[in-house]
Amino acid sequence: MSHEKLMVYRELLSVAEDAAKRVATWPRGYGFLRDQLMRALASAILTVAEGNGKRSSKRERRRFFEMSMGSIAEVAACLDLARVYRLMRPTEVESYKSRLRKAYVMVNALP
Repeated sequence: MSHEKLMVYRELLSVAEDAAKRVATWPRGYGFLRDQLMRALASAILTVAEGNGKRSSKRERRRFFEMSMGSIAEVAACLDLARVYRLMRPTEVESYKSRLRKAYVMVNALP
């Protein structure tokens, strides 16, 4: 599939894999945030794939990429909450957010 060749797709998958391991260590009571973070990551990845598969119009394709960028921003907000709730260290959150910023720029650059 063509989306598998996209660097941004692979980067977001890597973030999701790392995040899944990390959120599995969170204590009980934070399932709501774990679920929201993982749903937002899944949405970012899936809409990149779907948008890349849209060949009917550039406008439609762009709409999917913009939705993915919104999901990336949602993941970043979930990470901020994880920091506030002391589930993650500030340096750890910043490391994830740095990768998300890189992915955001890559999605925005897709034609």
